[in-house]
Amino acid sequence: MGEAMSGTTAVTGERADLLATLAQHRRSLRFTARDLTDEQAGRRTTVSELCLGGLVKHVTSVERVWAAFILEGPSALGDVTDMTEEDWARRADEFRLLPGETLTGVLAAYEEVALRTDELVRSLPDLDASHPLPDAPWSEPGTRWSVRRVLLHVIGETAQHAGHADIIRESLDGSRTMG
Repeated sequence: MGEAMSGTTAVTGERADLLATLAQHRRSLRFTARDLTDEQAGRRTTVSELCLGGLVKHVTSVERVWAAFILEGPSALGDVTDMTEEDWARRADEFRLLPGETLTGVLAAYEEVALRTDELVRSLPDLDASHPLPDAPWSEPGTRWSVRRVLLHVIGETAQHAGHADIIRESLDGSRTMG
């Protein structure tokens, strides 16, 4: 099993493996954004609405919300069945680098959220603690997610969006994260 350090306290076993895997995918996403200007980080290079700065913002939001879910339960996720057009527009802005936002700023926000998530994983007494998911069209009624399941979801989201970022970066200037 892996080992991760928290100050001077070593985290071992499953927690270390979860933290190391999440850190690996975070590094990949951040590396993909290396040496870009704010204009480049906000540019769409494919038919999708995605840009590199927006992907970092989105993954930051995902990690922040799911960490809140671990601590607070379903209220942290809100009620998607009651979202207004304005709510959906705000959510869409999460995928864009908006005027006044910088790549440096969104990367710093991502780092802050990552540090809080990592400390949460290190300090939680039980990865089996769970909460019910709120009602949503994509969830089976009565579904509960443990801390472990939430972390696996965050890892999956981060990995998926790091892959999206790699495609966007290659389309932008030919650079690739791997290869």
